Amino acid sequence: MSEVTEIVVPMLQRIQEDISNLKEDMRHMRTRMTSMEENFVSMTRQMDHFGQRLDRIERRLDLVEA
Repeated sequence: MSEVTEIVVPMLQRIQEDISNLKEDMRHMRTRMTSMEENFVSMTRQMDHFGQRLDRIERRLDLVEA
């Protein structure tokens, strides 16, 4: 092998390894992000019902006009 090849090949292998690690990290991030989005949607739905529940409670306690 030439001197250049001895230098370049390990560098390219290292770069390829780093890219593989980045791809794997991105997969994990996408999975976590998807999970967070799903949880956010679920929380938003629950929060949407708070107003309705509060209205019913106020009507039951005669705190507002029916």
